[in-house]
Amino acid sequence: MIKTIIFDFGDVFINLDKPATERELFKLGVKELSLDMYNVAKEYEKGLISSNEFVTYFTNKFPNIKGTDLIKAWNAIILDFPEYRLEFIENLAKDKTYKLILLSNTNALHIEQVIENMNLERYNRFKNCFDKFYLSHEIHLRKPNSNIYEFVLTENNLLPNECIFIDDTKDNTDTAASLGIHVWNNNPEVDDIINLFKEKAELF
Repeated sequence: MIKTIIFDFGDVFINLDKPATERELFKLGVKELSLDMYNVAKEYEKGLISSNEFVTYFTNKFPNIKGTDLIKAWNAIILDFPEYRLEFIENLAKDKTYKLILLSNTNALHIEQVIENMNLERYNRFKNCFDKFYLSHEIHLRKPNSNIYEFVLTENNLLPNECIFIDDTKDNTDTAASLGIHVWNNNPEVDDIINLFKEKAELF
């Protein structure tokens, strides 16, 4: 029996344009994204470097790019948060049947953009739905590393087989599944979180 639902954020609740950042960086003159650049982004996503350090790394590497333009390109991935999905999670929270946890790979600049796109009142409505709200840059752990799931299970005294984890990235759900957690690897092009109980009816 499922007692805890663990949700990803991007392309589960809030819509993303995943190719947008790379596309916008190319417009600014970045010819390719190196392994080093990806590693810096991962460090930033784990909160191991600050937003200023992150922006400075790129503006030092590409002196012709202004910090404000870099931030705009970086945040281009963040789109809208449909109201019907917010109402879905609010109704689920009011029902109090399940423990609700958010587990998101994200960073400080993206969260600032999320709040700007949603507005603070809607963001707080969303955040208040969850028993725990874990952002990778705040807990210094990142999916798909197994230690982030072990952290959530341990901190909340959860049994893996009583949890379901929803994420649009297969690497993330694969790791969770390897630990015995039920998963739904949703496809944002055809799936919608509001259909969770229909799509995974066998678990509920």
